[in-house]
Amino acid sequence: MTVLGVVLGALIGLSLGALGGGGSILTVPVLVYVLGQPPREATTAGLVVVGVTALTGAVGHARAGHVRWRAGLAFGAAGTVASFAGTALNRSVDPTVLLLCFAALMVVSAVGMLRRYRGGRATAAGPPVRSPAHPVARVLVSGSAVGFLTGFLGVGGGFVIVPALVAALGYEMPVAVGTSLLVIAVNSAVALAARAGAERFPWHVVVPLTVAAVAGSLAGRAVCARVPAPVLGRAFATLTVAVAGYLVVRCAAGAA
Repeated sequence: MTVLGVVLGALIGLSLGALGGGGSILTVPVLVYVLGQPPREATTAGLVVVGVTALTGAVGHARAGHVRWRAGLAFGAAGTVASFAGTALNRSVDPTVLLLCFAALMVVSAVGMLRRYRGGRATAAGPPVRSPAHPVARVLVSGSAVGFLTGFLGVGGGFVIVPALVAALGYEMPVAVGTSLLVIAVNSAVALAARAGAERFPWHVVVPLTVAAVAGSLAGRAVCARVPAPVLGRAFATLTVAVAGYLVVRCAAGAA
């Protein structure tokens, strides 16, 4: 475990604790390119890191009254079947394709984060969308999409969950962030259960990275109180785009 790995682990936790998402999408690239793990094993190890970190962050937010347990558990339950489907697909996809999918998702995540924090304030996800669908239907669709992404790529999906909770249920940002962490923890646990017995865990890498991420998540709320969320959001979005570009370059170099 390198010093850079510890620093990046803390950054992952910081983003999760302060923004309810964003940082988890950096976990697999860190595991692959900084800590030398194979892509498929990295998506499994990432579930441990993301799940434990999100659960720790959710507990902290719950103490402040920022977690809506029933809505969070319902959102997580909606993605259960999709999570198993994503896990099955993960096992059949070429590792290079897996990393390219990651790069594309990172760009989508960064764009969504920039739109949410544009103009120096937090919004749901860009301009309000007047959807004819019932809020419950929107939560079910969003929950299924997040569950699939968690199973397929080992990401938390907070960049989808937070806007969905704001737009569909009208939650304020602190409540959406806290509830998002609960959903991420549930989805990660389900995806791990789907992979139980079929994957090996590099615990010598997972444990220190998780500890660093948990420490970052605990600091996330304190940092959020001092640094405006739009500033943090734009910073993490910029970092995400940079890492996505690095992924594409490495994959292109490997294919050459």
